Formats: sequence, C-alpha cells, structure tokens
Amino acid sequence: MPGCFKKTLFALASLISFVSFILIVVAMGIPKWMTGKILCKTGADLVNATDPELVKFIGEIYYGLFRGGKIRQCGLGGRRSKFTIFPHMVKKLNTGLHVMIIMFLCVAIFFSLVSFGFCILNAIKVPYRAINGPAGACLWNFLAGGFVVLGVTSFMAAVKLHHLTERIANFRENVFQFVILEERFEDCFWICVASATAHAANLLLIAISGIHFPKIKTKTEEVNVTAEDIMY
Repeated sequence: MPGCFKKTLFALASLISFVSFILIVVAMGIPKWMTGKILCKTGADLVNATDPELVKFIGEIYYGLFRGGKIRQCGLGGRRSKFTIFPHMVKKLNTGLHVMIIMFLCVAIFFSLVSFGFCILNAIKVPYRAINGPAGACLWNFLAGGFVVLGVTSFMAAVKLHHLTERIANFRENVFQFVILEERFEDCFWICVASATAHAANLLLIAISGIHFPKIKTKTEEVNVTAEDIMY
C-alpha cells in the first residue's frame, strides 16, 4: 500500500485530471473562443463615413469550434444572426486545420480520463508493473497536456495565419464586405490553456511523490540496571 503522503498526492492528481477533462468538454461546447469587432467596409465606403459616423458600421462577432453569431451594422441598425461551422461553413474555412483542432482536443479528453484512472490506481495501491505506476501516470498527463497545447496552438494559427475571423464574418455575404477591427481570445480558449497547465501541475505532483524523504528516528534511552535495583 502507498504511504499517506503518496496517496494524498495521487488523489489530488486524479482530481486535477478529472477537472481538466470537464474543462475541455465545456470549452468545446461553448461558442466563446473568440470575439471581435467587425466593420462593414462596403457600407462605410458608400456613405464616405468619417470617424464619428463609423460607429454605425461597427458590429460584433463571436464563435467557437462548432457555432457562433454576429451583429451586422451596415448603417440601418444591428441585425443579429447565428451560424454553425458544420456542415456548410467549414467548406469556406481551412477544413483540415479546423478538424485537427477538434481531433486534438478529443484525444486530450481521452488521455485526461486515462490519466484520471492511473492516478486513482496509484492512490489505491502500488502497481506491480512500472508502466502502471508513476511513470505511466506521467506519460498520460504529458500526452493529455501536449494534445491540448496542440489544439490551442492550431486554433491560434487558424485565427492569425488563416484569418479565421474574417472568413467567418464574410461567410455568405454577397453584397457587404467586413474587415476585422479587433480580436480577443475569450474564456473557452483560456479554459483550454488552464487545462494544459493542470496537467503540467500533475507532472510536478507525480515527481514530488517519487521523492523519498528520510525517516526521523528517535533515540531510545538505554536503561542501566544496577545491583541495587535488582535488590529492590
């Protein structure tokens, strides 16, 4: 049986792995990965709008991995609309990259659950096989965190290098053209970053569990028995 200190560390690591699993699932389902401000360039150019008048042509956009929405401001008031990435919009985006982001996060979910199981196993008993012990728990945490990092990095590449926000903003816009004024990574993106950080923290906890602390030995006082003690 593992010691109390080791049990506590692996119990904490298993809790962190489970929380990481929940965080990734929640992040994938909420459409708040990116928000931004979009300018209706066509409408602004038509009326030759100056700086004070540009407010009437600045709308908003938000989106996640599967859906999102936007507010179009083209001089006649705001028009709200919602959209889904699959199955139609994904054809206008970098399909391979977008699917890779989702796959990376799905694999990270799987490895988070495997990490959770291994940490529970090590908290209950000392496995006979090394791969089932701390080495295995480190491996699964490393893989889970690594795939989250790959997913987050791929999303950043889609936004910055492949102009994801601009492509989504101009989807099925035959008359008006929108340009991006501002982009912000939102809660769901940072939740995934927190998930990767959680797995890094798990690696640290597992490393600490392998440290063998010296045991404190107490000296026992020697009892001197004399002849007088025996007589009494």
